[in-house]
Amino acid sequence: MQITDWIARLKKELEKPLPGIAAQMLMSPSLMRPAHVSMPMRNSGVLLLLYPVKERLFTVFMKRTEYGGPHSGQISFPGGKFENGDSSLTDTALRESFEEIGIPPDAVKVLGNLSPLHIPVSNFRIQPVVGFVDKKPSFKTDPQEVDHLIETALDVLLNPDVIKKETLKLGDLFIEVPYYDINGHHIWGATAMMLSEFAEVVRKGD
Repeated sequence: MQITDWIARLKKELEKPLPGIAAQMLMSPSLMRPAHVSMPMRNSGVLLLLYPVKERLFTVFMKRTEYGGPHSGQISFPGGKFENGDSSLTDTALRESFEEIGIPPDAVKVLGNLSPLHIPVSNFRIQPVVGFVDKKPSFKTDPQEVDHLIETALDVLLNPDVIKKETLKLGDLFIEVPYYDINGHHIWGATAMMLSEFAEVVRKGD
């Protein structure tokens, strides 16, 4: 199937009811459960960007710099918190992606959204936005935000063989943590949960 046809089918799937939390929780650590939140959540938007490289679709992650915060050094999609000048969380995702990895907002065709995801440790409600650019971007990273980028072909990411599990000790508890093993990089937590829903959307469209 041509990339343009595949992208059109994906856009239609994103307009349908989404798999939601059931798909997200497939890649959740064993102790994580949907949490009741009494205080207002902070909103943020991230961009799952698709782009062609030699007839294959790719996406990009960024390894954040070490800064001592709750998401320090983690691998994530580009994105960040909603600001007053943003008209929507889609606007947030596009603005942050431009600031962090140099993707011009007007170059991105927005295909739709995945389900929002709450992150208890930082009390952020993340809105994942799926976008497409018609050629490989010329990335320009912000060294204060981004340590380096991780590009991967979509067919590699969607291969079930890259999903692995690791057991971590937390106090007296042992936690089973699923993750995507992409060229030795562990993509886990919120990013893996968003990817899990995206993979389910793609499977429904195939």
